[in-house]
Amino acid sequence: MLRFVQSFFVKSAIEPVDYPASAYPEFAFAGRSNVGKSTLINLITDHHGLAKTSGTPGKTRLLNFFLIRYKIDDSEEYSFLQLTDLPGYGFAEVSQNEQEKWRKMISKYFEQRTQLRSIVVLVDIRHSADKKDLQLLEILRLRNIDHCVVATKSDKIPKTKIAKTVQVLAKELGLKNEPIFAVSALKNTGFEALMDWIQTKLI
Repeated sequence: MLRFVQSFFVKSAIEPVDYPASAYPEFAFAGRSNVGKSTLINLITDHHGLAKTSGTPGKTRLLNFFLIRYKIDDSEEYSFLQLTDLPGYGFAEVSQNEQEKWRKMISKYFEQRTQLRSIVVLVDIRHSADKKDLQLLEILRLRNIDHCVVATKSDKIPKTKIAKTVQVLAKELGLKNEPIFAVSALKNTGFEALMDWIQTKLI
């Protein structure tokens, strides 16, 4: 099993010239504002406060890079990967100008971050598929960027309804071979499947 041993904030950036130099595989977290990207990063790294969280949607306006030291199973060998917390999208109070800046920043990241291994797309399990989530998934498919979907806040619906809700959500999002995982940061559940998926991308 994949286990994150240490995690560090590296830097924030907007332009590719400011990205941290790295040859390590990188996994980026994307989704609507306030869907729980930073919270999920803190959960899987077991490092509270690593990624700054906020109750204010649209708080993250930069690409935030984190370096992770990890090991697999009982191996004595350590390796490294990077996580990137992408700015949230879809916040109504952000101006058109800011939204265009976000689009250009993300597009450059997708195009120029050669070590980008996969994108983790977060959606809220309580809501039907959102237009902007569908647009992001379509961009990832067109660019042939590997990705999965994480349905956050699964503690907000009855446990007996999670599987059916995820099935419906996957259909609405047009998922075919892309996996979808239901996760609850509050209950600390569901992230093991995500970690297993990340591990398969490291082999």
